[in-house]
Amino acid sequence: MPIQHTDVMPALEFDTLTASPGPGRPPVDPLLLPVDELPATMSPPEQVSRRVRDELMLDGNARLNLATFVTTWMEPQARELMAETAEKNLADRAEYPQITAMEERCVRMLARLWHAPRPEQVRGCSTTGSSEAAMLGGLALKRRWQDRRRAQGKDTARPNLVMGSNVQVCWKKFANYFEVEPRYVPMEPGRYHLTPDTLTAYCDDNTIGVVAVLGSTYDGSYEPVADICLALDGYQAATGTDIPVHVDGASGAMVAPFLDPGLMWDFQLERVASINTSGHKYGHVFPGLGWALWRDAEALPEDLVFEVDYLGGSSPSFTLNFSRPGSHVVAQYYSFLRYGFEGLRDLAAQSRSTARALAARIRSIAPYELVTDGSELPAFAFRVAPGVQGITVFDVSQAMRARGWHLPAYTFPAPCQDVSVLRLVVRTGFTAELAGMFVADLTEVTRRLHTDRL
Repeated sequence: MPIQHTDVMPALEFDTLTASPGPGRPPVDPLLLPVDELPATMSPPEQVSRRVRDELMLDGNARLNLATFVTTWMEPQARELMAETAEKNLADRAEYPQITAMEERCVRMLARLWHAPRPEQVRGCSTTGSSEAAMLGGLALKRRWQDRRRAQGKDTARPNLVMGSNVQVCWKKFANYFEVEPRYVPMEPGRYHLTPDTLTAYCDDNTIGVVAVLGSTYDGSYEPVADICLALDGYQAATGTDIPVHVDGASGAMVAPFLDPGLMWDFQLERVASINTSGHKYGHVFPGLGWALWRDAEALPEDLVFEVDYLGGSSPSFTLNFSRPGSHVVAQYYSFLRYGFEGLRDLAAQSRSTARALAARIRSIAPYELVTDGSELPAFAFRVAPGVQGITVFDVSQAMRARGWHLPAYTFPAPCQDVSVLRLVVRTGFTAELAGMFVADLTEVTRRLHTDRL
């Protein structure tokens, strides 16, 4: 009897990669090497889409990327909203007033979350990420310093910015691009970020500000912002020099408000002039989205804000970038409404709980020892215990990559260049099942590396 059609296997379209060319069809290069020049003719969209997808299969699995703080999972509803608004230009505020309103509401929400004394006076904007937001914060610090120096009849030729050597590369770019001398406070054994006892030695009358990092990318630790501000209070009392603080909260500014409510780090501290964060990290939005907020109009000099009227209507603009999709702001607004304070707290708590549990498991696997334990950012660093021979963190990283995991290995800056670590970041979407598979793979990889070197 005939086999009934079950719809298990869909009808296949003509496959130009495997089928012989029919009459009138040009032969197909079986290798289809990646092109490095513009093709001379058009191609069918289905064929091009398949070709691009096939090539993308060689990329790593984003969910297994334990190196990045960037969001790799969003709800289907958020993805749909992003797709529906990808064509709307955020810079065209007159044409898309509702997206503009959503951006302004997000700024107000963050201002209140970060304890601004007068949220209605906070100035802020969305950016393409924390790198742009940090540069805007640094630029405002430089301009305020220049204005103050000119008012005093002093030169503005040698601005400097004080920060720990653990800062993210965006601050090194800022110093280079905007001609500011970077003054890096070096790490010391057992101290891997900026602390108040060391920073004032690097400050002087040309210091435009101090960068405090709430969540170091090196090890996930918080810098003591309140103590840093207190040290600068003492410096001002002794020298008369008032140095503002910018908090780089790329990750921590969307973690600490929910999990560490007693921590003093934000606009509660009068010396904090500005804060940046990444909506595309623990703000639960795909890259790239950042936020930059200033305490008030005084913290953001008016001459840095431009009025744009050639898109219809007039609107202020203070960003390094101009045209970009409004979809990321829409997705941020969605995530704020969707989760609320309680939901964002639960997501952060789940990530931190997973990070601490993983750290505890890894501590029990010889020959590893923890540098941090995930009790601040949901991220931690660990290393091969000193004195262990025959295995390095770089060996482990390479072996884990063969299992599909991207577990970065790197060396701390001088004078701690003898410390090499592995860092693991936990994000929403890193489930208990994935955590269990990771521990099993790390255990097996470590055992094999030991065995191979015996």
